[in-house]
Amino acid sequence: MTRMLIIGPPGAGKGTQAARISDRLGVTAISTGDIFRSNVKEQTPLGVEAKKYIDAGNFVPDSVTNDMVRTRLAEDDVEAGFLLDGYPRTVAQVEELDDILAGNGQKLDAVLLLTADDDELVARLLRRAELEGRSDDTEDVIRHRLDLYKQQTGDVVARYEDRGIVTRVDGLGAIDDVTERVMEALKDLR
Repeated sequence: MTRMLIIGPPGAGKGTQAARISDRLGVTAISTGDIFRSNVKEQTPLGVEAKKYIDAGNFVPDSVTNDMVRTRLAEDDVEAGFLLDGYPRTVAQVEELDDILAGNGQKLDAVLLLTADDDELVARLLRRAELEGRSDDTEDVIRHRLDLYKQQTGDVVARYEDRGIVTRVDGLGAIDDVTERVMEALKDLR
């Protein structure tokens, strides 16, 4: 059984690699963005609560996010393991995830950290913005998102590094090459 996180800056390919890792390891990939969208769409009590914050342009509070993750990690499809993308983002969420897993007699096996050079990420995200018609994704906006990522995740990564479960993999290059580097780095989990 594999229980792991994937962390990386915007544009590092987390979603793409999460799907590939999920396939290869036979675990469920869980994106917190997907959890939010599903709860809002299905108008669950948590989704209704989250929508209030989202519609006002505010961050959804940790309590709501934590409850959504707790509910999702209780579903049957994660019994064989999971790959969590987008959570935890804060030290408080790290502690909450620890509590959720401990309640099930579990712990994290690995944290995959995709790394990438900022200038390369900016170029990649500007290309994606152009292809997808995202006029709001300017270089300034992208660099601001990269700065926020670093501020938010530094302490989270440090917590997991203290536990010795962080594996760093270069997230730049051809998708297949990155996948092979990831799988090689995670070979002890298979």
